[in-house]
Amino acid sequence: QVQLVESGGGTVQSGGSLRLSCAASETIANFYTMAWYRQAPGKEREMVAAITSSGSPYYIASLRGRSTVSSDDSKNTFYLQMDNLKPEDTAVYSCEVLVDFGEHRYWGQGTQVTVSS
Repeated sequence: QVQLVESGGGTVQSGGSLRLSCAASETIANFYTMAWYRQAPGKEREMVAAITSSGSPYYIASLRGRSTVSSDDSKNTFYLQMDNLKPEDTAVYSCEVLVDFGEHRYWGQGTQVTVSS
């Protein structure tokens, strides 16, 4: 079973930046996809960014142009860099991976991101 631990959340002012990390308990080279989700109070959970099975990045429209997903195989960690943060980005962010060609799904506990205006 894959364990994922997020870090890097916090409180920043509007326009600030944060880099979220998702540390995995095993090599990320085995992961089919690596994704970031967020859930704001009263809203549904949504995927905001991912590294797809082809290696291509995906970004939700509202984060496109101000976020970057990346990974470091040597650290078994993948990241979400978010810049020019806005109050509407406030949410709990969690990472999720698919393994075994999508047959199994694992996710972390989440990290809080709060953007003040």
